[in-house]
Amino acid sequence: MSRPALRELQVIQSRHITPHMLRLTIGGEQMAGFPADQESAYIKLLFEQGEDRRPLMRTYTIRSQRDNEIDVDFVIHDHPGPAGRWALGAQPGDPILVGGPGTRKLIHPDGDWYLFVGDMTALPAISVNLARLPDTATGVAVIEVASQADRQPLVCPPGVDIVWVVRRHQSPPGEALFSTVAQLPWPEGSPSVWCACEFSSMRKFRAYFREVRRIDAKLRYISSYWKYGMSEDQHKVVKREDETAVAAS
Repeated sequence: MSRPALRELQVIQSRHITPHMLRLTIGGEQMAGFPADQESAYIKLLFEQGEDRRPLMRTYTIRSQRDNEIDVDFVIHDHPGPAGRWALGAQPGDPILVGGPGTRKLIHPDGDWYLFVGDMTALPAISVNLARLPDTATGVAVIEVASQADRQPLVCPPGVDIVWVVRRHQSPPGEALFSTVAQLPWPEGSPSVWCACEFSSMRKFRAYFREVRRIDAKLRYISSYWKYGMSEDQHKVVKREDETAVAAS
């Protein structure tokens, strides 16, 4: 199956949603033919690196979609990498190559209740998932952010609680997230679980939901979106090796 052709789109607008989250609206004529209803799907952004160097490819989530434009949220770190620096400097009219969309990652609808777990890299996808839940849904979303000011208003059913966890900066990524989830009250029934975070944290959550809480495989989505100290390309290699090892076990 061939990959979708790259589209050259343009930056339409840039605005900070919170201190560490920047939202870019991108679109243009080449959005023609882009599939509808792709919120929470992933796309690939390609950043030019100069002569004789391959473009840098990074993966992002479609936060929202309208006619001929999409919103993409960037987590802005204290020491941003190439993609973050580009996003911070992006101006209306700047071009960007976009590949995709790829697969949408939606929570399984058959749980008795819903549990979302993630850090700021997963916040766009969690936001879309929450907004799509039925009004009668119950559950909780536990989200780790860089600071209290990075909490966002989220659309969700009244029966779903949002628990914000501020990362302790001297602690490993996801440590506070895991301890918070491990202390949650656990309602009766089988939840659907959607979890995405840093690689090492993902492995802890995977073991927790397989061996401690024993969530049925069809009711859990658990993924790593990044790995501390590694580029996305390096993370992909480690992630692939991990998935191969899990499948063989």
